[in-house]
Amino acid sequence: MSLSPETLLMRQAAAETRRRPWESIWQDCYDHVLNGTPGSGGPALYDATAPDAAEQLAASLLAELTPPWSRWFGLAPSRGLADGPDGSAAAAALEEAAETLQGHLDRSNFAVEMHQAFLDLVVAGTGVLLVEEAPAGAASALRFTAVPLREAVLEEGPSGRLDIVYRSVMLDASAILARYPGAALPPVLTVPDEDGASPRRMRVVEAVWPERSGSGFLAVLDHDGQPVPLASGRFLDSPFIAFRWMKVPGEVYGRGPVMKALPDIRTANKVVELVLKNASIAVTGIWQAEDDGVLNPATVRLVPGAIIPKAPGSAGLTPLAAPGNFDVSQLMLDDLRGRIRHALLADRLAAPRGGQITATEVLERSAETARLLGATYGRLQSELLTPLIGRCLAILRRRGEVPPILLDGREVRLTYQSPLARVQGRADAANTLLFLQAVAALGPQAAAQLDIPAATQYLARALSAPAGILNPIQES
Repeated sequence: MSLSPETLLMRQAAAETRRRPWESIWQDCYDHVLNGTPGSGGPALYDATAPDAAEQLAASLLAELTPPWSRWFGLAPSRGLADGPDGSAAAAALEEAAETLQGHLDRSNFAVEMHQAFLDLVVAGTGVLLVEEAPAGAASALRFTAVPLREAVLEEGPSGRLDIVYRSVMLDASAILARYPGAALPPVLTVPDEDGASPRRMRVVEAVWPERSGSGFLAVLDHDGQPVPLASGRFLDSPFIAFRWMKVPGEVYGRGPVMKALPDIRTANKVVELVLKNASIAVTGIWQAEDDGVLNPATVRLVPGAIIPKAPGSAGLTPLAAPGNFDVSQLMLDDLRGRIRHALLADRLAAPRGGQITATEVLERSAETARLLGATYGRLQSELLTPLIGRCLAILRRRGEVPPILLDGREVRLTYQSPLARVQGRADAANTLLFLQAVAALGPQAAAQLDIPAATQYLARALSAPAGILNPIQES
């Protein structure tokens, strides 16, 4: 599809209207987990179980999927290329390209922005990451931005992914010219203010949509309802990467674990509020007094050491007995907090209390984590990790820092080496080693049927071993 400036604003407004029913529940999730935004007037938070669990889950996703300063991906030749005469050279070249990309990720702001995007994913069920090329001379060629959901309006493309993205931001004239150097702005925006007031900010809408080979791009300035084109072009890989925790059929935006636990989070917050009010009543009490002309209840202060006068023979200040106790609140609160931690995986992903744990327990906890995040990890691998590596390689390829690599699976395949991805590899390797032990127990005739170099190559692939540690395959 091709968009004109007028069509872009109309399609963005229509997509924003379809998104509006989600905004109230998103705001409710942010208010109860991140205390909303300053000045939003959200409810006061009394229970920190959900904020703590949500932050732990976001940090766990970062550590399990894209651990900072650690290789969580790899580039490997396909089986046909690896078994050919140029397999060793191709593997070495791809390993060098992966090291180059890892170096740029380490020097960039990837870890900071990725954690913020994961926090959006946990709270609202949808995250958006913007991957741009950094200016020349920067430490890294990559620059990342976690786009807030309030700025992004998303639509599904023909592939079923969120590859149609509209981003709406408020910028002043200097920021617009810095982002779009060749833009022709209306004269009213370029005239400096004489009274020293802050520069006027205008709405800028950026749109990215899929095309036959790549993605189209258009940026428009909404100048008092009149669209002013700022920039247009094409990307080989979309700079906006939108991803979801889970998706209900027929819906566009994702649903996160906080959304599922929101009823329990609201109830726990209200129970803690009532407990604090009950505690305040238990400390200061509720009192009644006769207005005998001597005691003025409006001036009484119930503080330690206070002397309250009373008339002779009068009852003075008398405590009013509470109608009952609130002991059942603690049982209810423990149950609510347990369900919140379970929904946000805090009871499964948190480090065990106490001393050291055995290697077997480490493997079992890793396998349990893989089972819990299996469906989510598969979606994140498809919607986040693969497009992210493709976009980063496209930027480095344009700069000439890596060879022309296309992750099409026919010549080059992308492998994942994150802690969560290694769990399945360890299981496959354990099954292979068990088979080798069983064959060895059958005797020399059975062992003669094994191809030890092929088994070594398979274990290296299953455990994501570096390509350089293996000898090249000898042609017979």
